[in-house]
Formats: sequence, C-alpha cells, structure tokens
Amino acid sequence: MTRVAPKYELLEAFRELFAGKPYLHRSSNQGDLVACYLYEDLFTVGKSKLLRSRISEREWVLNRANRRQGIVARRGDGTFGELIPNIVAVVEPGFAVGRGPIANVEIGAEMKILAKAMIKQIDRVRNDLVGQVAQFKRGAGNPICVGIVGINHADHCIGYEGTRAFPTDGSKYAHPFQEAAEAEKRLRNDAAPAFDEFLFLRYRATNEAPYPFKWVDYDRTFRDYGAVLTRISRTYDSRFGSGPSVGPGKTGR
Repeated sequence: MTRVAPKYELLEAFRELFAGKPYLHRSSNQGDLVACYLYEDLFTVGKSKLLRSRISEREWVLNRANRRQGIVARRGDGTFGELIPNIVAVVEPGFAVGRGPIANVEIGAEMKILAKAMIKQIDRVRNDLVGQVAQFKRGAGNPICVGIVGINHADHCIGYEGTRAFPTDGSKYAHPFQEAAEAEKRLRNDAAPAFDEFLFLRYRATNEAPYPFKWVDYDRTFRDYGAVLTRISRTYDSRFGSGPSVGPGKTGR
C-alpha cells in the first residue's frame, strides 16, 4: 500500500504564493494568507489538547483584523487569542479555526518574505520583526511570538513594479543566491532572539513564466516546521494551561 506523505497547510500556502503565477511583493496581505495556516496546523497535529479543545469550542479564535479590542498596537500577520464575550465566532469553509475579535493575544505570528534585493531591505525587515514582538506584548499577557521568514535562493529573479519588470543581473542587482546566506545570518543573529520560535523557509522562485517553485530542502523544512509546531504546543500548555484563561468546567490539560 502506498503511503501518502503528510502535508502542512502553511507550507502549501507559502508555495502557492509563487507556483504558477507571478509573486507581487507589494501585496500587503500575503503574510496574512500564509500565517493563518499556522493555527490550522497546530489544530491538526493536536500536540496540545488544551489548544485543540479551545479551538473546537470556538472560544479561542484567529483575529481577522489582527488587533485586540481596546489596545492600540500595530497589526501582526496572525494573532490568536480569547474571543470577546457575547460575540459569535465566524467559521469559514475549509478552516477549523474560527475568526473573531479577541481580548488578548496568546499566539502572535509575523511573516516576512525576501525574494530579491534582500540585503538592501534587511534593516527594515529586522526592525519590523523585532518591533512586532513589542506590539504583540502591548497590554496584559505573555504571548508566544513566532517569526517566519521566507528567503529566496534562486539563481536569478524578476521583480515587478506595476507594468515594469526588474530582473537581477548579478552585479548591480544581486541574484538571490548571492545574498541568501548573509540575509539569513543577519536575521538569525539580530531578529530571531526576540521570538519564542523563528522559522526560515528556504525556497527557489525565479518569478518568471512558467513561475516554477522549489524548496531548497523540503525534508529539512518539513522537520523544522514540525518541531516548531511541537514546541509551540508544549509552550501553550505550560503558559496558558491554568489560571484565568481556563474557563468554568475546563481543565488545563
């Protein structure tokens, strides 16, 4: 009998940003589209019975606006927390995790995608990542902060600004593979320590027809992400498994 290899929704959603279509880096909702699948994968792997039960009961949800009620903070790409009382969660087709406004942030995810000109924008990316951790922590609570960064390793790449195309040439405009290692090193040293979990998605996408996509090492990425899901689940149990976050009739496990 042939065994079908398991898939993670977040990795599939990331691949679909590039495979078979042009990637438009200025589209502001792409991090949202991918980061929301972190919670679907946490639910599916079921390493935290507490988290899974709260999601099933629709009392803990993904915030579509990525904001906490009554707290001014910059939005992240995916925030998960306790639904405001007397609000009904929205369940979208194909998703296990409900949507709705939240009172707190228990898990916050921030995603960045580096496709080309990586070193040129590395300081901004680092500052955005580290700054978002501070935003997640504004107000009460001790959220689990997750950083996810896609880094392109393609031998060349095309960027688009409206109708204009900007291909890399290896000199004035460095090819992605020429910058990938240094970009990852800087973010690992300067951004990752601010997060509870930090994941690199290493890929190859030229962004030219027919728009191919490949993982640099899918098996490694699969294992790295699985380990992140496991650690988030264990941290969730220890951090939110008792106290006021547990409602009447519930236990911390």
